[in-house]
Amino acid sequence: MHDNHVHADHDDAVCRHAHDHRAHAAEALARAERICRERGLRLTPIRAKALEALHADHRPVGAYDLADRISPVGGRRLAPISIYRALDFLVEQGFVHRLSSRNAYIACLHGHGADEVVAFLICEACGGVDEDSSPAMKKAVAAIAQSRQFSPSHQVVEIVGHCEHCRNAQT
Repeated sequence: MHDNHVHADHDDAVCRHAHDHRAHAAEALARAERICRERGLRLTPIRAKALEALHADHRPVGAYDLADRISPVGGRRLAPISIYRALDFLVEQGFVHRLSSRNAYIACLHGHGADEVVAFLICEACGGVDEDSSPAMKKAVAAIAQSRQFSPSHQVVEIVGHCEHCRNAQT
């Protein structure tokens, strides 16, 4: 595991992970604000800053790193409990995903429903993450759970390998 290791030759300007996050971040942030209003919830300043910071990066971000990123410059670092509460809210609302294998968080660009199966393709070279969901994958995971009489509360598939950009850079 390379834990957010970035190769010196990795160019975010041509990386699809970075491009997708830049292209969809504003739309996803606006969607989060709209959904909170519709649900009668508050996207508090700390929640909004955390979400914005996660959208600014196409790699998973740990809670302590997030605290450093959104704490006031020259001021006190935000308390970890405040960061975790904000992250819990963002995950519950479907705005952010937690990647268990990385113990880190990534902003959701797609607005998945809470019951959707989401697959994360995690590049072990650059740390970039792509996410995908499909009816076929949801059906397959549901069939597995049903065959074992298992009731899932969270359905995430993490697939680790090399993204197209890093694979092409190796050749």
